[in-house]
Amino acid sequence: MLSTVKPEVSELSIPVPWGEIRGRAWGPEHGRPVLCLHGWADNCGTFNTLIPLLPKECRYVAVDLAGHGLSSHRPAGVLYTFPANVADVRRIVDGLQWTTFTIIGHSMGGNIAALFSALYPEMVNAFILLDAYGFLPTDQKEIPKVMRQGMDEMLQYEKKTEEKKRVYTYEKAAERLQAANPILSERSVHTLLERGLVQGEGGLVFSRDLRINFTNIVRYISLEQSLEIQSRIQASVLVVLGDKGFGATTGPELYPRRFASKLLQGYYDRNHTVVTVAGDHHVHLNDPEVVAPLVSDFLRTKVFSQHLPA
Repeated sequence: MLSTVKPEVSELSIPVPWGEIRGRAWGPEHGRPVLCLHGWADNCGTFNTLIPLLPKECRYVAVDLAGHGLSSHRPAGVLYTFPANVADVRRIVDGLQWTTFTIIGHSMGGNIAALFSALYPEMVNAFILLDAYGFLPTDQKEIPKVMRQGMDEMLQYEKKTEEKKRVYTYEKAAERLQAANPILSERSVHTLLERGLVQGEGGLVFSRDLRINFTNIVRYISLEQSLEIQSRIQASVLVVLGDKGFGATTGPELYPRRFASKLLQGYYDRNHTVVTVAGDHHVHLNDPEVVAPLVSDFLRTKVFSQHLPA
């Protein structure tokens, strides 16, 4: 039987140079630190159903990444990139005064976790990828095109006069999110909207920054670069993939099978754990009971066996 965290949750805010990173915390203040990073266009509510099923000995902090949820948007003229998110993770853990910690990352959050773990291997004792491979390689020949595309999108956006955000009723906002993410259960839609909507003039508006939709010019690195960075990871890794998840549904044009197989082989070669479960890209949110035992067992065997930092 799983030992679960108490449902009490506290809101937190961490100052950053352009505003604040908002989030939520579960568990004892001095418990084993676990940072939870959500996927693109989601928010920290994505962990609301999973965390209560995980070991109670941990201090779980789930954050809204910059431009998402209730966190501040990046300043005008600044692109959203993976390295910027990695720097934000460093700011967050410095604010929390964590020196060694575990990361649970879903989708984009998993890719941020992998890159952070490679750059700061001494800080991460383990990380868990939820329907993510840790990297999103692209063909080297495509990199100049996507870099230019991302820059052009930002420059075109900056030339536009200030546009008012589209206003919704709660029901219409729920319909829009469900249409954009048909795999989300009705409960999951409402969970994400808790932090995904804010009051605007004349109704509700989506809280996320529209600029997160632009092509991420530093996300696209080659497979060779991805494998080199992957080789720098020293933490224990658990990869949990949905059988109807990212790799199964994106199509070979976005994520060629050879990229996925090479990255997974990199984890296998280093004795990391890769598990496929029945579920879609948001299985951790829609059906947390499927994912929780795997995550809990990994935490107990790979993290709890290590001494807490003094």
